[in-house]
Amino acid sequence: MDKNRLQKQYGIIGHSEMIQQVLDLVLQVGPVDISVLITGESGTGKELIAKAIHGTSRRAQNEMVTVNCGAIPEGIIESELFGHKKGAYTGAGADRKGYFETANKGTIFLDEIGEMPMDTQVKVLRVLESGEFMRVGDSKTLYTDVRVIAATNKRLEELVRKEHFRNDLFYRLKTVTIDVPLLRERIEDLSVLIERFALQFSRENDILYRGFMPEAVRRLKQHDWPGNIRELKHFVESILVLEKGERITTEMVDKHLGISLQGTSANTQLPIPVNQSPESAERELILRQLFLLRQDVESIKQLMSGGLIPINSSAEIEHFPRRERAIDLPGEIEQHNPHSIKGEAIGDTNLQNLEKELIVRTLKFHNNNRRAAAKTLGMSERTLYRKINEYGIAPKIKRGNN
Repeated sequence: MDKNRLQKQYGIIGHSEMIQQVLDLVLQVGPVDISVLITGESGTGKELIAKAIHGTSRRAQNEMVTVNCGAIPEGIIESELFGHKKGAYTGAGADRKGYFETANKGTIFLDEIGEMPMDTQVKVLRVLESGEFMRVGDSKTLYTDVRVIAATNKRLEELVRKEHFRNDLFYRLKTVTIDVPLLRERIEDLSVLIERFALQFSRENDILYRGFMPEAVRRLKQHDWPGNIRELKHFVESILVLEKGERITTEMVDKHLGISLQGTSANTQLPIPVNQSPESAERELILRQLFLLRQDVESIKQLMSGGLIPINSSAEIEHFPRRERAIDLPGEIEQHNPHSIKGEAIGDTNLQNLEKELIVRTLKFHNNNRRAAAKTLGMSERTLYRKINEYGIAPKIKRGNN
């Protein structure tokens, strides 16, 4: 299975380097029958990664049982995991299988394993090492053949140090560790995520979707997203319902994010020097519009290449955002080279040179502060650094502390 098919099948969205590295790990460890520990903040998509690992394993034809360890009360968690014998406690009117027994020949996904009580951890370790367990209230040893995938949003090393998590279980679980990146660490995926969530929600609920304005998307890229992908998904669904089919603007985004429009100091515009002739200023504005157009084209290409928009389906095209013409561009597109644009205002150029020129100007505007430049350009620092190397723009770039 290749990465494109993996993403389509399990709904893992994104083309950033960090998510591609996660997918590489999934494809490497999936077919190997070892335990895997998935780490990452809440809302980053750890369960999707677990499903992808199970789906690429030799156990894929059997069940994957998901257990949220933090949602089960301490008094009954052992009964839930290992089952119980009839009469083991009040209310146990019949023998009952636990999750480990149900997942035999398949996979068990222990989500939020950092919440598991210490006494239960001992018994889970025994299952990992020998496959043996006993139901609550029974003396008979049972056996299960199960692969364990665990996930946590806590630092297990810190819990081990504080003696809140067993170190032997920790080392047994972390045969391979996959760290799922935060949304703000792969912010270049945000445009694709927004379109995917919006298209899916609009289809399922028959809501007219006119798209997000480019400025609105850039504003969303400036948000920290502490709830990660889960927060973004709920935000997109909420704003589509409350704005009733309108095209989403920056003002709408600010309102729903709770940002006051008064006193906002964030500058979402690319820098345009004011001490220049009207012709130069016009050229700067045209270049800026072309750069925004390039960003939209890249988003569309990612959506299509990821199979998120079936281009042969007329029923779905009507949901795709219609771009309003923001500016009349002088010149014409050459027949033999659709990426080359000619005109008196901007001369001969291409989108690659355009991007390079805007990156240079933005870096200069921010005194070579890479972090500030990346925020203005609406891309991650990692992407900006890669483009700086590709274009050979500058030998030394300040990273910045703010």
